[in-house]
Amino acid sequence: MATEQTSIPDPLTHLPDGWPKASLGAIEAMLCAPGQPFEMQAETIRGVPTRTWKNQPPSLPALARMARAAHGDRTFIVYEEERISYEAWFRATAALAAELSELGVRRGDRVALAMRNLPEWPVIFFAAASLGAIVVPLNAWWTGAELTYGLAHSETSLLVCDAERWERIQPHLSELPLLGPVIVSRAKGELASPAIALESLIGAPPGYAALPDADLPEIAIAPDDDATIFYTSGTTGLPKGAIGTHRNILTCVMASAYAALRSVMRRGEAPALPEPKTILTVIPMFHVTACNSTLMGTLAAGHTLVFMRRWDAGQALGLIERERVNITGGVPTIAWQLLEHPDRARHDLSSLETIAYGGAPSAPDLVRRIQRDLGAAPSNGWGMTETSATVTLHVAEDYLHRPESCGPALPVSTLKIMNEDGTRELPIGEVGELWAAGPQIVKGYWRDPEATARTFIDGWVRTGDMARLDAEGFCFIVDRAKDVVIRGGENIYSTEVENALYAHPAVTDAAVIGLPHRTLGEELAAVVHLARGTSATEAELQDWVRARLAGFKVPAYIRFHPETLPRNANGKIMKKELAPLFEREREAAG
Repeated sequence: MATEQTSIPDPLTHLPDGWPKASLGAIEAMLCAPGQPFEMQAETIRGVPTRTWKNQPPSLPALARMARAAHGDRTFIVYEEERISYEAWFRATAALAAELSELGVRRGDRVALAMRNLPEWPVIFFAAASLGAIVVPLNAWWTGAELTYGLAHSETSLLVCDAERWERIQPHLSELPLLGPVIVSRAKGELASPAIALESLIGAPPGYAALPDADLPEIAIAPDDDATIFYTSGTTGLPKGAIGTHRNILTCVMASAYAALRSVMRRGEAPALPEPKTILTVIPMFHVTACNSTLMGTLAAGHTLVFMRRWDAGQALGLIERERVNITGGVPTIAWQLLEHPDRARHDLSSLETIAYGGAPSAPDLVRRIQRDLGAAPSNGWGMTETSATVTLHVAEDYLHRPESCGPALPVSTLKIMNEDGTRELPIGEVGELWAAGPQIVKGYWRDPEATARTFIDGWVRTGDMARLDAEGFCFIVDRAKDVVIRGGENIYSTEVENALYAHPAVTDAAVIGLPHRTLGEELAAVVHLARGTSATEAELQDWVRARLAGFKVPAYIRFHPETLPRNANGKIMKKELAPLFEREREAAG
């Protein structure tokens, strides 16, 4: 394993005199002491002793009831002209839970959810979860075939989707013999069986407040009961379903609040519980970051979520001004587009306090410009679907001081660096595979015991990321062992795209790599070798992939190699030797 320098890079900006006023350990001892909000306790999870948050809600329905009681009259969701309070959301959730029960949904049934960010999304999610069902949030960017795979693999019995997703799925119904009722939101025109209009069951969001005052069903749900299946692709190219429990998901409730208080105490200021904020949420809710981290933290703290139909930087600037947004972000792409939009100076962005992102590499210059040009604190973190989102958080001065790090682990989480075969932990400063443990690590993969056994070991998840830890516990992601490109926060697994290219009759050799991109983090590129006597153009192959996979998985550039691609002694393509073919694009990306 390689060893890197462990010295801390020069900070990007001037830090307060005497900063930090307290060490991470001292802050943790204070905030997590008995009787404090972040008190921890030891519990045994699947046979492994694990630190957990003592004050974490025990289940999703428990969180829903707490949110209603604490924040009932506050605005929960803003979407275009629709404004839904916590009380209205809860009434709709209870009403839909009763309807789903009437339709036969029971504990352990899979209820899939496929739609863009709409006010209905958290209603559907919590209604199904309150019945003890397993919610399956599907990627709304997927094609009809990809959505069908998720529905079939998860053995979903009931689907709730928006009209756009229904159009994609409907032609594939014959491939889904286990699928029963389909509930469709915001459909235009009449729906044919088996589809039911969501509005016929609970009305439209503007009317949620007038629904009857009812509670969620009284169903006993334990913290370690199954709650979700989020799909994450593997190196085989086929998506795997990560099984999350109620405890896994709700561990994120405490994360952002803890990081915010830690930042305050690092400055030497008196700690105080954070106040409700307004968050412009542009990450799709089918990602664990938006669902497990943003949504759950919002319900606990009483934040307001502002949704957009689709991301548009110009519209986002107007929303930030109109709604007095305090927090936004998601992926570095979004931060770059806000910074560089020609209309930025025309909008009052003074309400912005934090620009938070993760999921893609970010340039140190972005960290500097967030503070300098927007007057906001930069924030990032690290997690993955298998960790139910947040494991590390990196905020404000700590981030400015270590712009190449993704931060330290949360108090309930543990990181370690292991050698290649996973038999030996490496010392501080050495690069190896990052392993993570904690109460947010999922149970395993749905219907895939072999992949589960390879990835989850005695409470640890093998992340596939190459990283190092410094002496204070800050994590630095160096590279990814898994063959994945992260474009604008979306994981693109190379094998899946390569398989699509190989299906073309002219392609005999193919490799996909990621090129650095200033705003997207990475851009997808492919190198192919064509069979003798055949021909294909870049546009033709792009169209070929586009017809089989979601649009964000289409290579931006395709180069043609005159010979079969270079391989090592084990027969694996040496992808690092392909990058020079894209030198022009790399230079343009800066």
